Amino acid sequence: MAENKNTKTPADGGAVFPFAHSYLIQSGMSLRDYFAAKAMQIQMTNKKEMNYWASEYSVEESWEFCARNAYDIADAMLKARER
Repeated sequence: MAENKNTKTPADGGAVFPFAHSYLIQSGMSLRDYFAAKAMQIQMTNKKEMNYWASEYSVEESWEFCARNAYDIADAMLKARER
């Protein structure tokens, strides 16, 4: 996990749902992954956009574009948190 030198917090936002139980410490998914999942969920419910992707690109290209776009949105959300 890369560190953000300015804020001393992980560049991915840190753990979203950390869990600790005596001998087990599980950090959970990163905030970046959580934001990306939420962004992708919204994209997937936009039928007009999905129909366009399906008509212009292969299924694999459509999913890859959607995933990259979701992480771009997540990165923008993390950057906005630094303000």
